[in-house]
Amino acid sequence: MKQHVGFCTSAEGVRIAFAESGEGPPLVRVANWFTHLDLDRQSAVWRHWFDFLSDGRTLIRYDPRGSGLSDRNVDDFSMDRWIEDLDAVVKCAGLTRFPLIGLCQGGAVAAAYAARHPDRVSRLVLYDSYPFGAYAEGVPDRLVQEARALAEMIEVGWGKKTGAFREIFANLLMPEAGKDALRWIGEMQRRSASARNARLMWDAFNAFDIRDVAGDIAAPTLVFHGRRDCMVPFEAGRQLASLIPNARFVPLETNNHILLPNEEAWETFCHEISGFLEPESGAARACDLALDTLTAREVEVLGGVARGLSNRDLANLLRISEKTVRNHVSTIFSKLGVASRAQAIVSARDAGLGRD
Repeated sequence: MKQHVGFCTSAEGVRIAFAESGEGPPLVRVANWFTHLDLDRQSAVWRHWFDFLSDGRTLIRYDPRGSGLSDRNVDDFSMDRWIEDLDAVVKCAGLTRFPLIGLCQGGAVAAAYAARHPDRVSRLVLYDSYPFGAYAEGVPDRLVQEARALAEMIEVGWGKKTGAFREIFANLLMPEAGKDALRWIGEMQRRSASARNARLMWDAFNAFDIRDVAGDIAAPTLVFHGRRDCMVPFEAGRQLASLIPNARFVPLETNNHILLPNEEAWETFCHEISGFLEPESGAARACDLALDTLTAREVEVLGGVARGLSNRDLANLLRISEKTVRNHVSTIFSKLGVASRAQAIVSARDAGLGRD
């Protein structure tokens, strides 16, 4: 899988690494724990995920703050910072409206972002995620103690080639994984983040609580959860789906937190996502066909509109009269089937125009 890696800067100045791969309508994969843009595409843990998500789509993914190719020297891993990082990535990628997919902690961030920005998120996919972590209000003491115990193990055992934590972590993530995937789990630990940052992220994830905002999500939502997931209990996924208006819940018959490519559950997952995102692909194809009807001059004008230029600005830039620009804009609206400049900008930017 070929990819282009770039960098953007979050609202508080943290540099976030992001990558684009594939061709087609966009799909934004919200960052979660345990990733590295340069290693994911090689690893037996994530390679099949990103090959599939990039097939017929432009997949945009990024390393979270403190991890992978993003800035490592950070201390704040709160939900607000994660939302700001996601916002910086989509703006840098030139996206105005797009589907989101979030895994585990990334699902909580994706849901919170969709609730905060209903005009931007067209569809939402959540996988093995949760509405609140173990440190949130109302969680039984037993679960809090388990989360804190694992936090201590992360701090002393993260990234080591041998030891009890490596085995525990691998069994929580992928109990049915073969030797190659298990080796990669250890390597991804070592390369993705320091033990300090892994502990800080774990504590932040367990403080996430989106119960108050999940009901504000307007995007069509598809929620997956493994029935025997040991990392995030099945009940957490069921609760999450119940909080989101009209969400569809799809149980997956698996023991793994991260699906393997030879599982029936993986086939189910791929089939369901493809069908769920098909309207996005259909709209993109229709937009491409409409753009094909534009002349070279009309494409120039539309690109300027997408960059926010006024008719006067375009007239000066293209050395034509404002009346000619207005005529071009009117023709473009007719060919694209849009009624306003705002709609034309969305179509143009979705097609890749006006991003510079």
